[in-house]
Amino acid sequence: MNLGAILFAKKLGEFRSLRRKAVRVIAYRDNSRVETIREQEGAKGYASGFEGLIGYINSLLPSNEVIEQAFRRTVPMYPELAVRELVANALIHQDFFVTGSSPMIEIFADRMEISNPGIPLVQTDCFLDTPPRSRNEALASFLRRIGVCEERGSGVDKVVFQTEYYQLPAPIFEVSGETTRAVLFAHRPLTRMDKSDRTRACYLHACLRYVNRDFMTNTSLRARFGIDTENKSMASRYIREAIEVGVIKAHDEEAAPKMRKYVPIWA
Repeated sequence: MNLGAILFAKKLGEFRSLRRKAVRVIAYRDNSRVETIREQEGAKGYASGFEGLIGYINSLLPSNEVIEQAFRRTVPMYPELAVRELVANALIHQDFFVTGSSPMIEIFADRMEISNPGIPLVQTDCFLDTPPRSRNEALASFLRRIGVCEERGSGVDKVVFQTEYYQLPAPIFEVSGETTRAVLFAHRPLTRMDKSDRTRACYLHACLRYVNRDFMTNTSLRARFGIDTENKSMASRYIREAIEVGVIKAHDEEAAPKMRKYVPIWA
């Protein structure tokens, strides 16, 4: 791989081996890929073009109106830090030996998908707790030095934290063929989340608490979902669902129900 070209090229298309590694950004009209409203392929290298790429992505993202102390405020639908981390991860962890494919950001009405060529070096379920492993060490090292990434393995932690802070549905990390994909979802009320949404949120919440040397509890899950104190039973039901699916477990089975703490199933 030509490291200088992939980082600083003004026109990646001039490099035959790298022209298919330019980032593609595609915006669709609704929730499917049937109708494209905008498509752009990046021309610059990853270092010289990263800030422009993030700015362009944010300009295409929908906004969400929130009310704070009787004032309305418009905020981006997706936390900018989460977007930055996932885009940086897609660039850094791609497999340059997978031909005919490039990092891609797809924006739908209800979600955005960030994908890169290559199968991850660790299982997607363990993105939160696994120490960092870089497929492209020189690329990752340089992007860390210029502040694009941290190379500490904390990127996914930040993504999950940000989605919890803004009370968005939990992200999805998945592998499809030879592609790794991360999915961020637009805001959706708890009443519109299905069982898979809730169990995924419970699992990632338990993972985030565990890597921070803490435990998931009924109280912490209520804060994550924005559930009122008088609705403790609702949070308890979501915890039971996650246990039945097999993604979390009780830290101490002998503890009283009100004092029970929970950890990821692999803990």
